[in-house]
Amino acid sequence: MPDPAVPATPPTPPVPLSALLAREDLALRQIAGPDDPGIVIHWAHTSEMADPYPYLLGGELLLTAGVHVPEAAGSGTYFDDYVARIVAAGGAALGFGLAPVHDSVPRALVAACDAHELPLVEVPPQTTFSGIARAVWQLMAQARLAELRRVTEAQQSLAAAASRPDPVPSVLRQLAQRLGGRAVLYGPEGTEIASAGRPAKTGAREALARLAQVVHPSGPGTPTSATDTAAGTHLAAYALGAGQGFVLGVAAPQRDPGDHTIASVAAVLLSLLTGEHQSGTGAARSSALVRLLLGTPPAEVAALLGPGPWLVVHARPDAQAPDPVAASALGASLGSPLVDLADDVVRVLVPADREPAAQPGWTLGVSAASTPAGWPSADTQAARALARARATRTALVRHGDRAGLADLVPSEEAATHARTLLAPIAGTPALTETLRTWLSLHGSWDRTAVALSVHRNTVRQRITRCAALLDTDLDDPDVRMELWFALRRQ
Repeated sequence: MPDPAVPATPPTPPVPLSALLAREDLALRQIAGPDDPGIVIHWAHTSEMADPYPYLLGGELLLTAGVHVPEAAGSGTYFDDYVARIVAAGGAALGFGLAPVHDSVPRALVAACDAHELPLVEVPPQTTFSGIARAVWQLMAQARLAELRRVTEAQQSLAAAASRPDPVPSVLRQLAQRLGGRAVLYGPEGTEIASAGRPAKTGAREALARLAQVVHPSGPGTPTSATDTAAGTHLAAYALGAGQGFVLGVAAPQRDPGDHTIASVAAVLLSLLTGEHQSGTGAARSSALVRLLLGTPPAEVAALLGPGPWLVVHARPDAQAPDPVAASALGASLGSPLVDLADDVVRVLVPADREPAAQPGWTLGVSAASTPAGWPSADTQAARALARARATRTALVRHGDRAGLADLVPSEEAATHARTLLAPIAGTPALTETLRTWLSLHGSWDRTAVALSVHRNTVRQRITRCAALLDTDLDDPDVRMELWFALRRQ
C-alpha cells in the first residue's frame, strides 16, 4: 500500500548529526545516546520550556541551557519525563549548553538520554546557540546545492539517453544508475516490458508490480504516483502519459529528496516515447493545432483531443520560474499532455474526469468544467483561482460554480444592472480587477497585493479611486455585496 502521510519537512536535504559534530569551530561533543551515522536533523530550535513538546515539529536539534531545570531535578523523574516528551515529539537530538546556568551536564540527563536513545550533545561555553543554528543552515545550503546539481546532471543525462537509437532502454538504464537501484517499464496489461539496474531484493519485485497496479488507469480518482517500502527497498510507481496504461516503477535502497524529481523527468520522457506512438494522440494534437491555426472553431477541434468537458489549470511553482521540463512533469502528474508554458505560469488543459490534486512545490488554480466554447471563460476562472490560492497560501483553489442567489435574477437584467453600476470604472481594467480581487479576499490589502503582484499601496490607491468613481462607501457590507453581484455578471 502507498506510504501513509508523514509530517512535512523542508524541501532541503537534512543534515547528518555527525557533520555538525565534525565542525571544529563548534567543538560539540556527543556524550549520550546512539552513535548512529544515519541520525539527521532538519533544523535547530532553542527552548527553555520545561515541556517543549507542543512547540516541536519533529527532526529538531533542540538546544537548551537548562534554565528550566529545578534544583532537585536529579533526584526525581524530571529529566526522564523531559527527554521522553522530546522523543515523543520526534526530536532528533538534544544540545545542552554549559554556563552560565550549569557547569556540567546533569548526570541524570545523560542517563535519561541513554535510556530513551536520544543523542545528547554537550555545547561548550564559547559556542552560541545562534552559531549552531547558522552552521545547520550552512550545511543545509551546501546539501541543497549538491542535490540541485545532482538533479540537473540527471535531467541532462536522461534527455541525452532519450535521443539514442534505443531510447526506452537507455532512459531506464540512466535512471537506474542515477538512483542506484532498478527501473522497470510496465505495459498496459501490467507485464514487465523492459528493465535496467541491479535486481530488486526478494519480495521487492512483487511489491513493485503491485504498486504499479495502484497507479494503473482504472477510472476517476486513480493516483498518478505512489510510494511504498518492501524488504528494506524504497519503491515508487508513476503513471505514464494520459491514461494509456504504461507505468514506470523504481526500486532503490534509499530515497533522497531529489529522487522524485529525477524519476518524474524520466516519466515524462517515457510518456513521450510510449504513449504517443501507441495511441496516436501526438498526431491528433498536431492535427488539432493545424486546424486551429487555419481557422477551425475550437468546438470542432476538441473532438481530436478527447472527450470533454475540460478543466483549465493555472499553476505557478513555489520557487524558481518554471522550465519546459518542469511544465511537462506537471502535465504528466495531472494526467494531461496539453501543457502551455507562458512566462511564470503553466496552463494545462485537463479532462474533467481527471480531478486535479495538489502538487508538491506548485500553487494551482482550477476552473469549473467547461465545453470548448467556454474555454476562454474557464481560462479566466483558473487565473483568478490561482491568484486567490497565492494570496491565501493555499496549494490548490477551485473556481466555485455553485448556484447562488444571483442565479435567481434573469441574466439579461443582471447584466444590465452590472454594466450600469460598474460603468464609472469599466474603462479601466486594472481598477475592475483590483476591486474584484479585493472583495474576494475580504478587503485584505496584503493578500490582494500578493494576488495581483503589486504593492499594497497600489491596491489602496486603486480601491480609493474605485470608491471615488463609484461614489460609494466600500466599508458598507451592502455596497460590497451589490458590487460583488455585479462583478460576477461581467
